[in-house]
Amino acid sequence: MKAIIVASGGMDSATAAYQYAHRGYELHLVGFDYGQRHVKELSALMQVGGRLNAPVSIIDLKSLGEFLGRNSLTGDNTVPDGHYREETMRQTVVPNRNAIMINIAAGIAQAENAERVVTGVHSGDHYIYPDCRPQFVRALAESISYATEGAVALDAPFLHLTKADIVKEGARLNLPYEITWSCYKGGAQHCGTCGTCFERKESFNVAGVPDPTNYIQEGFEWYKGSLPVERAGLPVGGEMES
Repeated sequence: MKAIIVASGGMDSATAAYQYAHRGYELHLVGFDYGQRHVKELSALMQVGGRLNAPVSIIDLKSLGEFLGRNSLTGDNTVPDGHYREETMRQTVVPNRNAIMINIAAGIAQAENAERVVTGVHSGDHYIYPDCRPQFVRALAESISYATEGAVALDAPFLHLTKADIVKEGARLNLPYEITWSCYKGGAQHCGTCGTCFERKESFNVAGVPDPTNYIQEGFEWYKGSLPVERAGLPVGGEMES
């Protein structure tokens, strides 16, 4: 059995990689350089692959990223601070990013006779990112099945789970989360104030798992809004399904 992991070096895809390795799959981790300011995540991806003794390939999409620049990740917009579900986080949407990456991974899967492509999208992504929602995943899975004559399946094992659920799974699998990277600002250290850093802190806190990350700004005290942990069980973006 073989799986192509659409990987970034972040917590979600690293946990997916560890999960599928635990299930006995041969892995190929595929990452993408699309001109993101947090390109440091790809160094983390190489560490994840090294820990799993799995090959890592980085696909160069920098020229494509130049056409996707009206956002905080590939453009000149400042990465916003605040909770991940704040309206300002929509600035971090890179148009159709997951569809592009997953389709490339599906082509690689078919060429390598891999049965599965795995993406680490989760329920916390639904609120902001349209290409992380269940409807999108179902439609893309069907498209990939048609395109590969049923040879390749798309798996999204965390689609209806929270980030805290993912942390619990990674802890169970002894994933060293300190090697992963989340911060969208891409500095030498996690900033602790951008949406992805806030979500990272919150997920460890809710999961009850010690957070090994060194942040420039520790804790939640800096955040003046309400801490929306209670919202975790609510429908997100009107797209949540049972």
